[in-house]
Amino acid sequence: MPHVYFIGAGPGDPEHLTLKGARLLAACATVFAPTPFEQTFTGLLGGKTVLSPFDFYFQQLLEKVETLRRQEDVAFLVPGDLTFYSPFQGLIDALGERAMVIPGVGTANAAAAYLKKTLDLPKICSRTVITSPRTLAETPHAPTLGQLAAPGVTLLIYMNHLPLAELVAQLRQGYGKSVPIAILHRLGLPGQEVVTGSFDDIVARVGERDFFGLADPAKRPALTLVITGESLDATIDGSWWDWRRENVWTFRND
Repeated sequence: MPHVYFIGAGPGDPEHLTLKGARLLAACATVFAPTPFEQTFTGLLGGKTVLSPFDFYFQQLLEKVETLRRQEDVAFLVPGDLTFYSPFQGLIDALGERAMVIPGVGTANAAAAYLKKTLDLPKICSRTVITSPRTLAETPHAPTLGQLAAPGVTLLIYMNHLPLAELVAQLRQGYGKSVPIAILHRLGLPGQEVVTGSFDDIVARVGERDFFGLADPAKRPALTLVITGESLDATIDGSWWDWRRENVWTFRND
């Protein structure tokens, strides 16, 4: 039975595709690729029919996929992967056993690798919280961004729709001080920009750049991730490693 493969494609760099994802993608003649993946994955899409899933209403898309699937396997390139803020869950639910999900390198993983930072660190950051100001605002009785922000928390902020100065003000209220912040725009894509700083200077560092697409009349996703917390500028010496070796990693029989 042909399947529909939802392949985690990372932030958009084809080198983030897993070996399994690349193998299944190669076997599919039709690929649904959100913009700009039809451009960044062009080297892997030669000879294939490439469609944008967002050109269809849901029922139209489902019917199109089912028609194609009766003849051959079909692939979707999923931004990041299915884990967070993916629009494809309803389609996967409707397809049931005909859908196969292939994990990929999520944007959070790619961002942490770019920054060369572990986002939770002993005695520095004990919690990592993934959130979106947009979804918080749309959800009744949800906590505020300021309530989620706190010392010892690393925040990964997707789909921000607030002006940067307002976002920073809410974060400062929660942390109670200035902490490091990184803005990663179009990570792994053409036009990539990464700006790092603190609550005290990030607005000035960003300047007039519209990383969140606030001035875009089409209101398209801005492809910008914000990470903030003490873990971004923390350094770890060898004492943590040695304590773990003595107390966790080494098992003694005596």
